Amino acid sequence: MSDNLPVNDAGKPLLYDPSERRIRSFVTRAGRLSPAQARALEELGPQFCLPYQKTPLDIAAAFGREAPAILEIGFGMGGTTAAIAAAMSDKNFLGVEVHTPGVGSLLKLIGEQKLQNLRLIQHDAVEVVNHMIAPRSLAGVHVFFPDPWHKARHNKRRLLQPAFVSLLASRLAPGGYLHCATDWEEYAVQMLEVLGAEPSLENTATAYAPRPPYRPVTKFENRGLKLGHGVWDLVFRLRADA
Repeated sequence: MSDNLPVNDAGKPLLYDPSERRIRSFVTRAGRLSPAQARALEELGPQFCLPYQKTPLDIAAAFGREAPAILEIGFGMGGTTAAIAAAMSDKNFLGVEVHTPGVGSLLKLIGEQKLQNLRLIQHDAVEVVNHMIAPRSLAGVHVFFPDPWHKARHNKRRLLQPAFVSLLASRLAPGGYLHCATDWEEYAVQMLEVLGAEPSLENTATAYAPRPPYRPVTKFENRGLKLGHGVWDLVFRLRADA
């Protein structure tokens, strides 16, 4: 973390800027680290974790190569992210997650699978996109199974709101795509409405898209499918005239 970021009472950098007054899509919680996650953070964090900064990131320099860059927001424990990065070694993957166990888990997978095309940022995704991602610099954005905030009074906390979708669209390079997925039908309906209302994006399907082959089915998702639960993928692209 950058030395000039705000810190909490324990002297640790905050995962968001408290001066930015807005509703957040996450709640910070400590979480318990496994010994393996803690070891991965200590040993691999310095190499694969990037500090949050309020200036645009030089993505090519961060990866040591020029390649299409894909941003994943909220990678959880990192299993899907690692699988996609391993299958698409020709692309650079930038993962953003606030919860420390998830960061440690993905670092552990990076070490086990010897992945070189992943970099992680532990910070509020809205601030990362706003400050660190330059306009028209991303080949794609993945937002898989974000918190549905299913209670009506909490819907305002959902990540995919019109202003943020517009911001994400502004970061897509020509031909770039935004791929979202959820297992909460009511959130899927809202996603379709919000994405469909963004003038710079166009739907690649009539409504919901078939699951692209690059997105693996997680154990949790597979269990839900067997129980008859639905999963909805949405894949939108930047319009050619945007």
